[in-house]
Amino acid sequence: MKQVFLGLGTNLGDREEQIRLAVHHLNARAIHVSRLSPIYETEPEGFLDQGLFLNAVAEAQTMLAPRELLTAIKQIEVAMKRIGTQRNGPRIIDIDILFYENEVIHEPGLEIPHPRLRERRFVLAPLADIAPGWIDPVSNSTVAELLERAKHSHYRRL
Repeated sequence: MKQVFLGLGTNLGDREEQIRLAVHHLNARAIHVSRLSPIYETEPEGFLDQGLFLNAVAEAQTMLAPRELLTAIKQIEVAMKRIGTQRNGPRIIDIDILFYENEVIHEPGLEIPHPRLRERRFVLAPLADIAPGWIDPVSNSTVAELLERAKHSHYRRL
């Protein structure tokens, strides 16, 4: 089994239910969620004319290869009725692969660790709740260290 960390985000509909439903879909697709961080409410970034997001991080184990994991995640987003949205725009669900073991992957359409996770407190804060000592294989910094260095943004733990 491979250890993975996934970022979950939503700002449409019953946001807490969307997070729960995403976890259910992950478990149903051989992505076994072992821990879910506390949920954080965060202000949108980039496109500001939209509702507040809920964000969480799931730790999971899977036998899926990285590309298969990405395919499964995209299928879950479609099953949950995510439609193509503008970058940083409103969404029913967004699932990102943050880490896949300690692998570094740069392929078309697949970059692991997630390329912007080091800048995003709304990802780093929930990640630090469940894996503060996890080491980012790109920066060789722990998640806790990355969180200390990330730019301030407005969020609150629910």
